[in-house]
Amino acid sequence: MTDKQPIILAAGGTGGHIFPAEALAEALLTLGERVILVTDKRFAHFQTGALSKIEKRTIRAGTIGGSLPRKLLGAAGLLLGVLQARRIMRRLKPKVVVGFGGYPSFPTVFAASGLGIPTVIHEQNSVLGRANRLLAPRVSRIATSFPATLMLGEKDKGKLCMTGNPVRTSVRALKDVPYPSISQDGKMHILVTGGSQGASVFSQIVPAAVAALPAALRARVRIDQQCREIDLEVTKAAYQQLGVNADIAVFFVDLPARLAGSHLVIARSGASTVSELAAAGRPAILVPLPTAMDNHQYFNANAFEDVGGGWVMTQDGFTAASLSARLEAFLTAPDTLTRAAENAKKLGSPDAALKLAELVLSLVASDEWPVASKDVYVASHHSVLSARHSGEAA
Repeated sequence: MTDKQPIILAAGGTGGHIFPAEALAEALLTLGERVILVTDKRFAHFQTGALSKIEKRTIRAGTIGGSLPRKLLGAAGLLLGVLQARRIMRRLKPKVVVGFGGYPSFPTVFAASGLGIPTVIHEQNSVLGRANRLLAPRVSRIATSFPATLMLGEKDKGKLCMTGNPVRTSVRALKDVPYPSISQDGKMHILVTGGSQGASVFSQIVPAAVAALPAALRARVRIDQQCREIDLEVTKAAYQQLGVNADIAVFFVDLPARLAGSHLVIARSGASTVSELAAAGRPAILVPLPTAMDNHQYFNANAFEDVGGGWVMTQDGFTAASLSARLEAFLTAPDTLTRAAENAKKLGSPDAALKLAELVLSLVASDEWPVASKDVYVASHHSVLSARHSGEAA
């Protein structure tokens, strides 16, 4: 424990919010900053990497929306969260508070802004999330991941800074790993992942699509597929019956390595998934979760398709026949995938953690400091961060 003023990161306890917070924490720890995470009880699943090395605080976080009783209960939870966050802020006196979305970030950033503490919100998706939408008018800066971000008020656009979406070190390291070559008659390695919630639709459709391929093409397919536990045995049996080489699991601890070796990814289009595909430069068929709030996964997927990195298939159109036709086209013309892999990197931001750290540090320097001192503070940290990123690329 130390009395050093911390930088507080506030994030909801899901991978989409936690992974960017982890990437920023890595950068700030490199600079010798004290970092504290404020989150909710769901964080227990993410006690790894930089986040295993820092202090944590847990607060209540009510939801917004739903039926009237749910709204009232949620409002009570948010109010309690704000009171808890205010006590944390008064005790720790943070330099800056950075919110990554999700309901625990709302009371934390709200409380910090009310106490006059500099605040940043980071939006991972191409649509401003509900918590960030409510916070946008109150914060000092808004960091975004995509060139265009929807649902942002006109008055708040002057606060924008596009940093990109920070990705984990293990994925960022893939930016210099070449796309694996695939010959006209070689194996095509397909990675299927449904995000943190899993996706039963992939377990239903992908094996059926592979089954519909001509036998000679089917023999060239290699599958790594994450699926929900309830779908595990049925999915394994489907591939075994087809004689397809497949590795099926609920979770892959070596997912970055599998991503590096893949020729094609079939996935949902949450912000972390799209950012990691772009960072690694891997083409994908993206099937947006139709129930995602404000349809943000659809807009994420469109941004990826717009740069030529992949193809969007809505869940209604994601049928065995349509997917099989696409797979057949890729197997007979693999250059299509190679070009898409090159295009995917256009959306990547391998230095997103560096950019976000510098944005945060620019607010750490007090307005009371002379301008020259503030510039020296930020510049000295920039040199450390740049050296760190250069080391990773070496």
